[in-house]
Amino acid sequence: MSTTLTTGRPWRVILAFSVPLLIGNVVQQLYQFTDAVVVGRHLGVNSLAAVGATGSLIFLLMGFAWGMSSGFAIPTAQAFGAKDDDGVRRSVATGTLLTGAASILLTIAGPLIAEPLLVLMQTPPELLAEATVFTQVTLVTGSAIMFFNYLSAIIRAIGDSRTPLIFLVVSCVLNVGLVIVMVGTLGWGVAGAAWATAVAQAISVLACLEYARRRLPALHVRRADWRISKADAKEHLRLGLPMGFQASIIAIGLLIVQVALNTIGPDAVAAYTVFARIGSLASALLASLGLATSMYVAQNLGARRPDRIRRGVTQAIWMSIGASVFLGAVLIAFGEPVVRVFVGDGSAEVVEMAHLMLVVNGLTYSILGVLFVLRGALQGLGQALIPTVTGVLELVMRVVAAIVLGSLWSFLGVALSDPLAWLGAVVILVPAYISAHRRLKALPVNPEFATETSTLAVVGPHEAANAVDMVITGSIPVVTTKPKRRRARTRN
Repeated sequence: MSTTLTTGRPWRVILAFSVPLLIGNVVQQLYQFTDAVVVGRHLGVNSLAAVGATGSLIFLLMGFAWGMSSGFAIPTAQAFGAKDDDGVRRSVATGTLLTGAASILLTIAGPLIAEPLLVLMQTPPELLAEATVFTQVTLVTGSAIMFFNYLSAIIRAIGDSRTPLIFLVVSCVLNVGLVIVMVGTLGWGVAGAAWATAVAQAISVLACLEYARRRLPALHVRRADWRISKADAKEHLRLGLPMGFQASIIAIGLLIVQVALNTIGPDAVAAYTVFARIGSLASALLASLGLATSMYVAQNLGARRPDRIRRGVTQAIWMSIGASVFLGAVLIAFGEPVVRVFVGDGSAEVVEMAHLMLVVNGLTYSILGVLFVLRGALQGLGQALIPTVTGVLELVMRVVAAIVLGSLWSFLGVALSDPLAWLGAVVILVPAYISAHRRLKALPVNPEFATETSTLAVVGPHEAANAVDMVITGSIPVVTTKPKRRRARTRN
């Protein structure tokens, strides 16, 4: 069921919207956690390391498509917030066609370049064969994963974060069962883990489509809507491509980290694999708040609610910082026993290195929390340049840590790569959001909500639409004057 994010107390709306996202992220990480446990226990540490060695490469090749399809949902959210039904349908059709084109390209090209790229990454010879198989199967079946991501994004764009959670839980439960059967019972090796994920995601895609057909009329695309205009395609690509590039830039940084780990040895690769699984679980809450902020800001921008945007982002930052402190304390206190779940008691060096990374990241999660919220807010405002610049800066910082600090302090230097990347991004995001915050003061308020604020002018819909465009492009001047007549404030 679609839900508006333009009314109600901002922190409650954002938190309520983010809870299903959090549960979904945790469930998704849990089945990746299960994959790693099954592979590590049934096939050994080298197989676990082989799967881990593919993570950054798969993120590079598929992360672009995932980020891009998520960006395609932002115009959908803006149109929904503006109550533009035709715009919602056109956005869905445009995003579907562009996602389909990207999935075809990735499915054809990805498997062909998988092994050469793994060799270029200096993947240890003893890991190369299994790493290649896992990567190729994942990319061949990548269309299912991409379309599930896109369908979930557009359902969330109309305010429904619970339904994607339900289908994700179904997918994860299926994946857990399938990976146990395919890896443990059938003996398909690491390929079985990749096939289990693909089959589970494909079933979820079909379930999402059927649910949208039955319950979500706002997403019902008509024949005329498939005739997408150049303007619609350009707007979706303007938002989608930078988000895809951000993922790719981050992935390149992770590739550099992976190369540094490969030169240290299989134990370092295995340790990073375990850390990545646990760390992803821990940061799921922060990522959920960032995505919720993005959808919240996009809907309120479409509805012309600048007052709610400012309050909501501030409250989301404080929630994120509080969650970061809690998550960091849990990682530091209980990280080592969790690491042993993956590798048992026979790999003391792997346990020690993985726990070191958990401590380093746990101490700096507040930086990551602020990063997610501010980047989500800027993306919801339709600003593409600054989030992309921060991705480039993350790349630079990761490369510096992996190459320079890695050569000086070995594994500890590599462990510092994530916190340094986050810090570099936040240095850019903070002033960028402050600037956007000031421009929001000049955004005219929707007349429907005019009584809720006394500091912003109220104008007609056409003038307001132009103002929204100027806020997105950053060309609107800051207005500091107040109207003469003050209106009474009321609670949402």
